Parts: sequence; C-alpha cells; structure tokens
Amino acid sequence: MKSLNIGLIGTGYMGKCHALAWNAVSAVFGDVPRPRLAMLAEASQDLAEKKAHELGFARATGDWRSLVTDPEIDVVSITTPNAFHPEMAIAALEAGKHVWCEKPMATRLPDAERMLAAARASGKVPALGYNYIQNPIVRLIRRLIDEDRIGAVNHVRIEMDEDFMADPEELFYWKSEATSGHGALDDFGVHALSLIWTLFGGVRRVCGHMAKPYADRPVRDGGRRTVETYDIATTLIELDNGASGVIALNRSAWGRKGRIFVQLFGSKGSIVYDQERMNEVQLYTADGGKETQGFRTILTSPHHPPYDKFIPAPGHGLGFNDLKIIECRELIRRIEGDAAHLITFEDGIRIERTVDAIARSARSGAWVDVAAGEGGQAV
Repeated sequence: MKSLNIGLIGTGYMGKCHALAWNAVSAVFGDVPRPRLAMLAEASQDLAEKKAHELGFARATGDWRSLVTDPEIDVVSITTPNAFHPEMAIAALEAGKHVWCEKPMATRLPDAERMLAAARASGKVPALGYNYIQNPIVRLIRRLIDEDRIGAVNHVRIEMDEDFMADPEELFYWKSEATSGHGALDDFGVHALSLIWTLFGGVRRVCGHMAKPYADRPVRDGGRRTVETYDIATTLIELDNGASGVIALNRSAWGRKGRIFVQLFGSKGSIVYDQERMNEVQLYTADGGKETQGFRTILTSPHHPPYDKFIPAPGHGLGFNDLKIIECRELIRRIEGDAAHLITFEDGIRIERTVDAIARSARSGAWVDVAAGEGGQAV
C-alpha cells in the first residue's frame, strides 16, 4: 500500500478536522502508511502559508486550481462552503484525483448530478463527509436491526437541533444566503438522511415544510438584510421498505448544541440514540416479563469496533474528530479497492434527490416522490 499525497482546500473548522484525520489515521489504525500532507490551498497565499505551517502541509497556494492539477496529489479534501463543492470536486476528478468532499454535495441537484457524472467518468473514489455514520454506536444500531432485536422497524423519527442561529440579532452570514442552499434542510437534513441511508436504505416519498423564524438579520455595517434560507424544516417520509417517519430540523433551537435524536420503533422493541450523548444508546426489547421491561443503556466499548483502535477501556468515549479519523480510514480502504463503510457520490446523490423532493414538496404543499435517477424510475 502506497502512502497517499494529500491536498486540502479550505482551513476552517472542517478543514482542520480533515487535517487532523490525515495526520492521525496511521497512528490510530496502524495498518496504513502515514499519508503525506503535500499541499494546502486557501483564499490567499499568505493565509495558505500560515495554515500550512500550523497544520503540517509541505506546500501552500492561494490558487486551489493549481492544487487539483498538481501531479503529486493523490487525494483532494474539499472543506469549503457548500456553493464551491461542485466546481472544485469536478475539477479534481477530471484531474484524476480521489475526492473527499464535505457534505452536502452541492446546493442544487443539477450540480450534484454533474459531480456524480464526473466521478463515474474518472474511475476515482468520490467520498462525502458524513462522519456521524462512523460512530461505533451507529454501527451497533445497524447490527441490532439486522439481528432482528427490535423486530421489523415500522416508524423512524430523527430530530436535529442546534442553536447557533437561535439569536435573532446574530449577524447575517453566508448560511442565510440563498447561494448556500435551502437552509436547515441541506445543512442538517442531509445528516439525518445519511443515517436513514446507512440503517435502512432510501426514502420513497416525502411531504415537507420549511420555515423562517426570523425575516432578517443585522449586518456588520449597519442595517438589516433579508434572510434567504429556512432555519426550520419538518418532513414526513415513507422509506423504501414502507416504514413511516418524521425528520425535524432546527438551526435556531435555543439550548440544543449538537443534537441528533433518533428513535426507531419496531414490532419487538425500540432504539433511542442522542448525538449529544454520542457514546451511548438505549435499547428496549419486549421479551421477558412486563414487570422487568425497560430501556437499558449500552455504553461504547472495545466490543464495538473500531472503538478499540482508540481506547482499550469501555465508557471513556469517542468524539467528533475521532469519527473523522474513522471516516478517513474507510476512504483509504475504498481507495485500495476494499469494501468500506462510506457514503460515496453514488449514495450521496440519493440523499440530494431526497432533499430536492422535500424542497419541492414544501413549495407545493403535497407529497412528492423521490426520483430514482438515471437508470431507474420515479417511485
């Protein structure tokens, strides 16, 4: 296995997260050569050089195009704002690079479809940054479902709430611009859909609603600017397997910091998971006497791979950045031609088509079928 040469575009929070993952993946898993942090791109040469020094990249550039065309680079990490994903990912794929692009794929479905076409034509690995599915707890939930521990799942509820946009006097910034997408739906909803995809497969049809809690926000130089995106979204869903569900999203939910609350109801029990308590899951099974039935809490431990690669003792807990390291290892696994627990562009396009259907449903007020796309039929 050869050592991969890595290029990183963008050095905000997620850029730093990618850099930490590339730096740590060899030390944590021990079965891959240490990737080489070859080049970093930022909006200016000065900023690129500063960040390259901080994050350990050998070279820096103020022109991302020179990074994606550099013959030395094997993999391009794209961690820029959403609107830039299509142009950068397509350019990298056309230059023969593997791509690790943060979610969502794009702010418009046609752009996401173009990204998929470029990935298919390139023959390279195109991965999306859905690290929540890498949590050992999520893998355990999937195993419990596969083992029929709660029977046939008939109803799914997922809530995702944060309060970083709860203050009506918070300054206007790019997530309130229409160019960033629909709002909570594609900023948050794609995470909920990634969990549904991982646990059950796709969504057949949707009935959505989106809302703006605040009509405008202050701008730094004075005055106010109209909010162009929707910070709240609620969707009824019907899964491909026939189960019903609800997705509720809110970026303006005071008191919620990183909540993804999952409830799965089956014929023989239930599973409850809260991302704010990301190292535990609650399992209820209807077997045994009713006087002893109740939810039991399961803490992550070395019995829940790949937790064991980080910590030898149960109950100590993994964090957000650890999930990114796991995702990085899965990406390398896929690049090497092995099966991997990963959402590629082929999987991600179904998420994007579902987002598009929810947005169309919110505009029409009616149920909308999720199209299967090229080679398939609308369900």
